[in-house]
Amino acid sequence: MKKSTLAVLLLAGFAAQSASAADWFVRGGLTNVNPKSDNGTVAGANATIDSNTQLGLSFGYHLNPNVAIEVLAATPFKHEVALNGGTVAEFKHLPPTFSVQYYFNPEAKVSPFVGAGLNYTLTFSEKEKGPLVGNNISIGNSFGLAAQAGLRFQVSDSWDMTVDARWMDIDADVKLNGADIGTANVDPLVYSVMFGKRF
Repeated sequence: MKKSTLAVLLLAGFAAQSASAADWFVRGGLTNVNPKSDNGTVAGANATIDSNTQLGLSFGYHLNPNVAIEVLAATPFKHEVALNGGTVAEFKHLPPTFSVQYYFNPEAKVSPFVGAGLNYTLTFSEKEKGPLVGNNISIGNSFGLAAQAGLRFQVSDSWDMTVDARWMDIDADVKLNGADIGTANVDPLVYSVMFGKRF
């Protein structure tokens, strides 16, 4: 048998094994985006961004019992921005995140898991407040790495609950009336508690 034919048969067998072990899941619950305490310097002042909790959703597919791919979504998060303690703006964002996950003990009632991937943060609905009213502030989008650790609790054969924490690398350029005034280093920890259904 030719080596190329053998390789094709081996790949086909692996794909069939992966497909038979495949497992779709959908989860929903609460997700909190908690930016780090020091968010950089903007317009020569120390910037801080508050936290916010929204409805979180995740959609995933198990390539095999241990390995899954997941996309995190949510309803828009809303944050206030303060410079030297005074609120100057608010904005909304969506942080869809793609992760590859590894479940250490997928058949157990409690399975720890870790994940790593990429985050894209889409920022919109910027609104000036306080001393910036009458100006035009814009906050850029961001693309960066993401990491995750959590626990999955098996509630039944097809239902589960997960608790997890993520770190996201989010750095957004800030402009005032079209001029660059600094970069907001958000870099949040993102906490989620979700209930899920496996298919």
